[in-house]
Amino acid sequence: MNDLEIYNRLGELSEIPTNSLIINEDSERIRKINEHRLWLKSIRHERPNPAVSYRIGVYIRYFNQTKYDDYLSYHKKQFEDTIALCPKWTLVDFYIDKGSTPPKMKSSEEWCRLIRDCFENKIDLIITQKLSNITKDPKEITIISRLLAAQEHPIGIYIVSEDIFTLASYYQNDLRDTYFFPENETRGISNSEKYAYLESGDKTDD
Repeated sequence: MNDLEIYNRLGELSEIPTNSLIINEDSERIRKINEHRLWLKSIRHERPNPAVSYRIGVYIRYFNQTKYDDYLSYHKKQFEDTIALCPKWTLVDFYIDKGSTPPKMKSSEEWCRLIRDCFENKIDLIITQKLSNITKDPKEITIISRLLAAQEHPIGIYIVSEDIFTLASYYQNDLRDTYFFPENETRGISNSEKYAYLESGDKTDD
């Protein structure tokens, strides 16, 4: 199976009945995401390479709005089957927070566990279905993306619905889309400072 077929399979995850609704979604945020999608279509697109070894953490925000009691198991199986198509990819764990909309990152226990595992060199790549699974505050995703990318062994986030890979080369130097990537430099930040960010949730306001 080639790369395109693999990402088509991942894309199907965003087309099935969703278990993570967007409630009161900010129209400006939607506009910026749509603009970003259009820009991505205009350039040579980059995604995580199936030929590269990745230890993967899958993040799910679960709120069952289907008639199936076992929907979470079905959703996890879709991720497992797709990741299994890539022999060099290893699924480390699922990280599952419950609720229809995300709070601040610091209040999402499983997300915080996932980020700790990233800082402890257990995860190379985070995959999640959509941006709104992670946080309602775009500043949070920008700073955590940069923190992860600044590691000695950079860690990426792949967001399926928005088709965004945070380690793509066009983000590293140009940083044209400041909605997703802040201007401040994060290299050299210590692990203690990173954990403090998760505990306080205040660094995104600087």
